[in-house]
Amino acid sequence: MLKRFLAYYKPHKLIFTLDMLASLFVSMIAIVYPIVTRSMLNDLIPNKKYQLIVIAGITLLALYVVRMLLNYFIQYYGHVMGVRMQAQMRSDMFNHLEKLPYSFFDNHETGKIMSRMTNDLMDISELAHHGPENILISTISVVTSFVYLASINIWLTLIIFVCVPFLLLIAQLLRKKMRDAFMKSRVSVAQINASLESSISGIRVTKAFTNAEKEREKFEVGNEEFVEARREAYNAMGQFHSTTSFITDVFNVIVLIAGGLFLYNGTIDFGDYSAFVVSVSLFISPVMTLINFMEQYQNGVTGFSRFLEIMDAEPERDPEDAVDAGVLEGHIELKHVTYAYDGEKDVLNDVSLNIERGKTFALVGPSGGGKTTICHLIPHFYNITSGEIYLDGKEIHTLTMESLRRNIGIVQQDIYLFNASIRENILYGRLDATPAEVEDAARRANIHDYIMTLPEGYDTVIGERGVRLSGGQKQRLSIARVFLKNPPILILDEATSALDNTTEILIQQALDDLCRGRTTLVVAHRLSTIKNADEIAVVSDGNIVEQGTHDKLIAAGGIYADLYQLQFRANSAM
Repeated sequence: MLKRFLAYYKPHKLIFTLDMLASLFVSMIAIVYPIVTRSMLNDLIPNKKYQLIVIAGITLLALYVVRMLLNYFIQYYGHVMGVRMQAQMRSDMFNHLEKLPYSFFDNHETGKIMSRMTNDLMDISELAHHGPENILISTISVVTSFVYLASINIWLTLIIFVCVPFLLLIAQLLRKKMRDAFMKSRVSVAQINASLESSISGIRVTKAFTNAEKEREKFEVGNEEFVEARREAYNAMGQFHSTTSFITDVFNVIVLIAGGLFLYNGTIDFGDYSAFVVSVSLFISPVMTLINFMEQYQNGVTGFSRFLEIMDAEPERDPEDAVDAGVLEGHIELKHVTYAYDGEKDVLNDVSLNIERGKTFALVGPSGGGKTTICHLIPHFYNITSGEIYLDGKEIHTLTMESLRRNIGIVQQDIYLFNASIRENILYGRLDATPAEVEDAARRANIHDYIMTLPEGYDTVIGERGVRLSGGQKQRLSIARVFLKNPPILILDEATSALDNTTEILIQQALDDLCRGRTTLVVAHRLSTIKNADEIAVVSDGNIVEQGTHDKLIAAGGIYADLYQLQFRANSAM
C-alpha cells in the first residue's frame, strides 16, 4: 500500500523536494533561539556585550522573517501538492469506475461511492501534505534538540529521554483502538451519503405519497449511527490525547525536580538550567507532534484503504486476442446460455435463440422471468455462466466490448438523461455528430417540433434526470440518441410500458421508424405492440417455454394466448 501511495508523489518531485528543504530549514531555525538564549544568559549579559546582544537579536529576527516565508511556502505549495495528488486519485478512481462491470454497481450504492471520492480523498490529501513534513521536521527537531540538550547536561537529558518509550508505548496501545473507531466512523458517513442520495433522488415519490416522515426516520437511523460512531472515535481520540498530554506534563515535572536538584548540587549552573528549561519544549513538542500525527495518519490510511478497495475491484477486460467487431450486420444467436447473478440461483437456464439479421424478435412473459437479463447479456454487460452468444457468427467474448456495444442501441423504460442541454443529451449517441445530424435525429424521434417551442431550443437545460420533461419527451430524446448512433442492432426493453396510450402511439411511430432495417430485440408487456414481430418467445422462470409468430402462438392456446386474451379483455373493459 505504501508503494502505491508514494507513486502519487512522482509527478510532484520538485515541489515535494522544495517543501522538504523548507521544512528542514524551519526545524533548524527553531534551535537557534535556545542557543542564543543560553549564550546571552551565560556570556553576553553577564559580560555586558551589548553590541553582540543587539546583533544576536537582529539576526534572530531576520531568521524569523526567513522562517515566516518558508512557512508560507510550506503551507501554500504543500497544500497545492496535496490537492493535486487528491485530484489525480479522484481522476484515477473515476476512470476506474467507468471500467467496472454492471455487477459492481448492482452491489454498491452511489452515495457510498461518492463518499469515498470526496471525504476519504480529502483526508488522504491532508496526509500527503502534512505527513512527510511532520515526520521530517519532528525527527530533525528531536535529534537536534537532544544533541543540544545533551551538550547542556547529558544526565538531565537522559532522564527525559528515558520517559519517551513510555509515551510511545501508550500511543501504540491506543492507536489500534483509534484506527478501528475512525474506520467505523467512515462507514457511517458513507451510509449517510447513500441515504441522502437515495432520499433526494426520490423526493418526488416521497412527496407524492406523503412519506416525508418515513424518509426522516430512515435518515435519522443513519444519523444516529454516525453520532455513535463519532462518539466512539472521539472517545478513543480523547483517551489518546489526554494520556499523552499527561505524560508531557510529567516531563515538565521531572525537568523541574531533577533540574532543581542538579542546580542545588552544583551539577548545573543557573544559566544552563534556564536554557535547559526553555529548550526542553524543543524536544517534547516534536515528540508530541509525531504522536498526534497518528490521528491524521489513521484518517489518511483508512481513506487510502477505502480508495484501494475500489481501485482493486476487477474492471471489465477484453481478452488479449479480442478483435474489433467492425460494423456488424445483426445476426444474433444464443446457444445453451445459463446465467446466475453473483453465482447464486440461475436466472437463465439453457436458453437458445436465433435472431436473423434485420428481423424483429420479441420477448414476453411474467416479470422476473429473465427477459431483461437476455438484453443485458448480448452487449456483454455480464459474463454468462455457461453457453455462447454469437453476433454474425462471432462469439462476443472474442470481440472488444467497446466495438461490440458500438453496434448496439438500447432504449429502456427507465430513461437516464444528464443535467445538460437537450443537444448534449442527444449528442451522447454520437459525440462527433453535426448540428444538422442532431436535428435530423430529433425529427425522426418526433421531438424536434417540441424542442423548437422552447426559448433556448436545443440549448435548453433539462435538469437532473430530465426532470423538466414529461415521460414521453424523455423517451423521445432517448430514441433520438439511438437514431444518431445508428446501430445495426436495437434492444427495446419495455420502452413504452410507462406511457399513456396517446403518447405510446407517437413513440411507437418513432420506434417503428427506428427499427426499420435493424435487428431488433423487443421486451414488451403490452402484447398488442409486438403482434407484428417476426418471432415471439415466451420467457418464464429463465426458460423459453414457447416460441413462434403471433398467429401460431395464439393458435397453440398456450401461455401466450392466455396472456393475450387477458390483456384483450382488460382493454375491452376500459
